[in-house]
This record gives sequence, C-alpha cells and structure tokens, in this order.
Amino acid sequence: MFRRHHFVAATALSASLLALSALADQGKPTPTTQELLAKSSAAEWRQPDPNNLLVMQLASGRVLIELAPDFTPLHAANIRTLIKQHYFDGLSIVRVQDNFVTQWDDPAGDDGGDPKKIRSLGHAKNTLPPEFTRPIDPKLPWTALPDGDVYAPEVGFSEGFPVARDPASGQEWLTHCYGMVGVGRDNGPETGNGSALYAVIGQAPRRLDRNLAVIGRVLEGMPLLSGLPRGAGPMGFYAKPEQRITIQSVRLAGDLPPAQRPSVEVLRTDSATFADLIETKRNRRDAFYAVPAGKVDLCGVDVPERAAKTAVPVKP
Repeated sequence: MFRRHHFVAATALSASLLALSALADQGKPTPTTQELLAKSSAAEWRQPDPNNLLVMQLASGRVLIELAPDFTPLHAANIRTLIKQHYFDGLSIVRVQDNFVTQWDDPAGDDGGDPKKIRSLGHAKNTLPPEFTRPIDPKLPWTALPDGDVYAPEVGFSEGFPVARDPASGQEWLTHCYGMVGVGRDNGPETGNGSALYAVIGQAPRRLDRNLAVIGRVLEGMPLLSGLPRGAGPMGFYAKPEQRITIQSVRLAGDLPPAQRPSVEVLRTDSATFADLIETKRNRRDAFYAVPAGKVDLCGVDVPERAAKTAVPVKP
C-alpha cells in the first residue's frame, strides 16, 4: 500500500510536469482550474463519509466541515458525541479576529462569562490527549509538494487535507491553512476537547502547527465565517453579547434524513487532475502571468469541491 500510493502520486505529478512543460515550449497557456476540473474523471472525486461531515446551520446559511479522524481520531469522536447531544445548538460565534480566526463555543466558558451557566458536556470527555501530531502512516495516500516549506521538512496532501511531515521524528500533522478547523484550548495541552472550535479565515498561521489539534476543513460556507464583523474586544472577541452570531444547529450528515443530506464531493489529492492543478499553480502561463512563480506553498493550493453526482451510503 505504501509503495502504491507514493508511486501513483509521484507518477501523476511527474507526468503533469512534463505535459505542462510541453505546453509552455509550444507557447500555449496553461489550463485554468475550471478547464482541468471539467476534464476530470468521476473516479478522481470522493464523497466524504457522512459520519465525518458536520452540517452547521447559521441564519445566513450552511457551513460544511469534514472531520479528519485519521489524524485526530479522539477529537473527532468527542465532537461527534457533542453533536449527537445537540451541544452546539444555540451556542455562538464569539470571536472573529481579523486575518486570523473565527471561533465558536459556549460564551459562558469564555473570559468574562458566567461559570454557573456553562453547558454540560454530557457524555463527551472534558479532557483529551493533545493529538497535535501523529505517527507517519505509510498506508495513507501522500502527494508531496516539490518546493519545500519554512515550517516542516516535507509538506503535501493526504486524504484531501494539507499535511506537514518530519521524517526524522516520524511525525505528521494537519496544518493551519485557510479554511482548516482547529480545537480551542487553555494553556494545558489536554484541555482542548472539541467544545470550542475555530476556522482559519486569514493568512495561514502555521506557527500554531503542532500546538493545537486540527480536526478538519471547511468544504462549504467559508464566506459565512470569513465575512463576519470583526470583534472589537481583545483577540477579536465580541465585546457585547448581542454581537455574537447564534448557531442554530450542528448535525452529522449521517444523522439527517436522506433528502436533507448535503450533496458534495471533493477532488482526490492523489489524482492526476490534482497533480495538474498543483503544477498550474506553480507555473502559470497566460496573457496575465508574464513571469511564472515556479513554486507554490502548501496553503496556496486549494482542494476543489463540488456538488456530488450521486448519493453516498451511510456507514453503520
């Protein structure tokens, strides 16, 4: 499995380099993302497991978040428990810090909140092991980026998520790119239990990597989180309760009636089309780009998603 996944990803990227270099030699512009996706095959797309797909409903619309249980399994399980208890229903977006994060949790548990009104976690755990990193798993697909990284010896994509690696320590971790979702915590590394979550809405704060558990990625609805009014309090917290944005509900897609389940699929990051997309980001050539960058950073590559063609069955 290890050799197959690495061989497929490496071969696809090498083929992309050759094909797009040939276009450049002919003076032809590189294809756009839309053109690449239009030519992709159905097999290059995957549908998220409905039991890993969070549906957060705001008054302004729907936010879809895919969990990454292969990287943070304990946090994913605890978040599922909280959701099944309807823990997040009626809680709030309490913090929107410009160029940083949007955070939602129980306002009573924040600084200045009323401890007597803190919502019970029910059957969910109050503390968890950090899960800031995990051992490198050779069975997981891996598509490496060729241009290096400031924060890690290796970076790439695995299962649709941006990932960093350190072969010397044998560890890998999800990274704080735009749209990634992490777990808020106090100073103690075990205090992040998934009851407070945040989404990266600005520049990629990669300095946070390996210091917080990153549990997944927003697939749909980022404008609803990134376009909110900024908080005027310290760290972007809303200074007045009436400024907070109420969360109407959070559900697992697998718990919704079939007709209400989101229809979404994500481009496989071990596919040939994704390899082509990486290369067009690295070496864009058209009427506008006179000088291709020749490089791309991890957080500069978006993983495309679209409406799914068929429904996905729910695992028991």
